[in-house]
Formats: sequence, C-alpha cells, structure tokens
Amino acid sequence: MKFKAMFAAASALGLIASPAFAEGWYGAASAGFNFQADSSNSGQTGAFATGNGAPVIPNGTQIAAGTPYGWKTEFDNGYALSAEFGRFFNNGFRASAEIVYSRAGVDTHRGVQVGGAVIDGVDAAVIAGSPTQLGATVGQVVANDDGSIKNTALFANVYYDFNRMGTISPYVGAGLGVSNVDVTYRPSDISIIDGSKTKFAWQVKGGAAYALTESFDVFGEVAYRATDNVTFGNRLFPGNLSIKNEQTVLSVGGRFRY
Repeated sequence: MKFKAMFAAASALGLIASPAFAEGWYGAASAGFNFQADSSNSGQTGAFATGNGAPVIPNGTQIAAGTPYGWKTEFDNGYALSAEFGRFFNNGFRASAEIVYSRAGVDTHRGVQVGGAVIDGVDAAVIAGSPTQLGATVGQVVANDDGSIKNTALFANVYYDFNRMGTISPYVGAGLGVSNVDVTYRPSDISIIDGSKTKFAWQVKGGAAYALTESFDVFGEVAYRATDNVTFGNRLFPGNLSIKNEQTVLSVGGRFRY
C-alpha cells in the first residue's frame, strides 16, 4: 500500500511538473543548407525558323510547333530559412503553420536537345535566330548562368514526437501547402526563363530536439520538399518549358515553448 501511495504521488507530481512538455504553444525558427535537385527541363516549341547553325542546321530551317526540346539544369547548393508557430498535444502529436524561404543559384545547363537531337556543339545562332554565326556553340553559351530558383512556401504540418518527456526527442513530420516558385535562367546574360508561379507543395521531415531548459529547445532536422513542376514561356524562341522543383534541406534551429 505504501508503494502504491508513493507511486501515485510521484505520478501526480509528474503531471504537475510537465504541462509545458505535454501540451502548449511554441514558436520556432531555423536556417540551413538547400540541396536543390537538378532539373531535367522539357517542353514543346512553337513554330519558328532557326538561325545560322550551318552546316548542321542551315539558316531558316523551320521548326514545327510541338517539337519536343529540353536540357538539364544543375544547381549550386543554396540556403533555406523558416519560421514556425504551432501547438503540442498531449498524445505526442503537434501541428504547426510554417513559412519557408529558399534559394539556389544555377550552376550550369547542358545537353540541349531539339526534336531528340543534342545541339550543344552547334553554333548558338541556331537558337538565337541570328543569320550570322556567333562563334560560340550552344553548349558554351549555356554552360554558365547567374540565374536562380527561389521558393516562398507556406505549409500546414503535423508531427509526432518520440520520447516527449526526455531531454532528446526525435520526431517525424509531414506538411502540405503552396509555394511561390520564382525561376530565372539567364545563361551568358541571355534571358530564357524569368517568371514566378504558385504551385501545390509538400514536405516530409525527420529530426531531433534537445531540451536546453524547460522552455527552450534546439533542434536539427532534414526536410525533403517539392512542388508540382512549374511551366514557363521561353523568352528566346517560341515554346514552353517545364521545370522540376525538388530540394533536400539540412537545418538547425531553436524552439521556444510557452
């Protein structure tokens, strides 16, 4: 009986001492590295006449509307920032609203193909519409780019925290939302893609939090985020281009519980 009384008293004290961990509001912020996935861009042209890519593609060659084209874009590593406001529930779950901003610069484009034929070795006049050869191949022109892909996203998240009462609490989570995707492709200072669109977005997360005090945690996490492909009009020649937007983000942050 004495043991049962002591156990009951300890349990009651535990419930009184841990309401901040069991249920309550929190705010968090984080910063991290954005590993933007390469994009295999693809689309279809409108009807247009080529420039002077002789002898491979003679000046004025007619390209039919609907001809498939595309290339691969490789991105540099970028960064991501986020702010989050949410609530812990006493069943181990928590929910939040999160705003995220990320950016990654374009490293290079390669493998430009039109109608299934790779044209990296053809004079760039062919896609610039110039009757005079430019003295640089398509591959050389698109090799360097100061463009970027930027995401401003809002997510509704659900998490499950393991070992909620412990000093170290691993967690998993997922979220749905929308993202404004801003893409600039400007190889060799030639504007090809420049626009933004809002698309459906989703993410999955995993990480762990460390309780520094009764009200403040630090955490590290990995998040995989993606949107539906974004499609923009090509500014160089008639046609649309679909761009893949996926990223893996490693971040660290702080969380205040109240």
